Amino acid sequence: MQPHVQTFQWINFQILLMHLEIITPEKKIFEGEVTLATFPGADGSFQIMKDHAPLVSLLTEGVVEYKGKDASANVRITGGVVEVLKNKVIVLADGIKE
Repeated sequence: MQPHVQTFQWINFQILLMHLEIITPEKKIFEGEVTLATFPGADGSFQIMKDHAPLVSLLTEGVVEYKGKDASANVRITGGVVEVLKNKVIVLADGIKE
């Protein structure tokens, strides 16, 4: 009996990336390429990935999570708005909680 061999296909993360910016009135919190972002929407949390349809949404107090090629991170915001357009995601946060 032949052993089962599972092959691993390398994923080119470059094709999965979108640009994310998180900005408050005081400073830019984050800018970089991510594969996935999760937001605390006014009607519940939602996720954005590359090639998402254009979107503008209100954000409530909560955690914005984002995952890049090698790591993930999060930031707690006090509210704001997010815009998604052509693989560029801009978060205008009212403020952050540390």
